[in-house]
Amino acid sequence: MEQIEHMGRRGNPALRAAFPATIPVMTGYLCLGMAYGLLMAANGYGPLWALLMSLLVFGGSIQYVAITLLTTAFAPVQALLISIMVNARHMFYGLSLLEKYRGMGKVRPFLIFALTDETYSLVSTLEPPAGVERKDFYFWISLLDYGYWAVGSVLGGVIGSVLTFDSTGLDFALTALFVVLFMEQWKHAENRPAGVIGLVCTGVSLAVFGADNLVIPAMVLILIVLLGGRKKLCI
Repeated sequence: MEQIEHMGRRGNPALRAAFPATIPVMTGYLCLGMAYGLLMAANGYGPLWALLMSLLVFGGSIQYVAITLLTTAFAPVQALLISIMVNARHMFYGLSLLEKYRGMGKVRPFLIFALTDETYSLVSTLEPPAGVERKDFYFWISLLDYGYWAVGSVLGGVIGSVLTFDSTGLDFALTALFVVLFMEQWKHAENRPAGVIGLVCTGVSLAVFGADNLVIPAMVLILIVLLGGRKKLCI
């Protein structure tokens, strides 16, 4: 807490630099978080449960999956395997950020915990502006994204506990955010080769392993292709 308070006092330049970069994530996370909170409420779990899940788990896709796990027969082994499969991509994210997160001090555990697809997209592509420490910049990006998701979850839980309506299709909000993030990255020509590689590898994995088992094979295939062609991609 002392570290966070210290950074809060001296981190205004970093916060001012980080906030504009997180606005796309904010709009997505508030909507996604609200959808998650609404689904939790529709399944009998109030705002407090939605908040606790968001603060302690903080994994959008696995939180959506967890709603089903919470409302079916308890199967801890199945839940563990599903969680590993859904979040396996974070291992690849973590490997690619080893150097960038080196020397981050006491905030490093939080940066690792708060790493999501969207936060990774920002952290891996953005550099802090002049006069802003790298540690502060990435800390505020991570903390802001973390807060957006928690606030959205609570809002959705509160609305869901008051209003009753058909929640069918709300879980598609997560897919929609990924599409928007991909489109934003596609605007930059230097990112397009990696995007094409991701699409092709995912398509191959889908054709070979099926929709229920494509995530880990796709990530492994993407990693192999990116490592094999890193020299050309980095030109």
